[in-house]
Amino acid sequence: QVQLVESGGGLVQAGGSLRLSCAASGSIINAMGWYRQAPGKQRELVADITRGGTPTYADSVKGRFTISRDNAKNTVYLQMNSLKPEDTAVYFCVAKAYGVSVFDWGQGTQVTVSS
Repeated sequence: QVQLVESGGGLVQAGGSLRLSCAASGSIINAMGWYRQAPGKQRELVADITRGGTPTYADSVKGRFTISRDNAKNTVYLQMNSLKPEDTAVYFCVAKAYGVSVFDWGQGTQVTVSS
């Protein structure tokens, strides 16, 4: 089981930026990423990244968000620029250890973007 500790959420005005961090412990991590869930909506994948550094983004955040990771620290980051009110959600860090088929989840961190 992977233990995940998230940080970096907060309140920001539209057009601003935030950087989320997530440190994983307990296993050697394969894929890592970020989901988000807004009120009344399904949880959706925002971005993920392979251990080799290949990222994937939801269309809604392409060009604005950047995912990266530091394998030595088992940490994944989400740099969020040009934030929009529709980005408001609880953001969850996810990670998958080698040898398992499902993600472990962080507790979530609130991101609120005001207009």
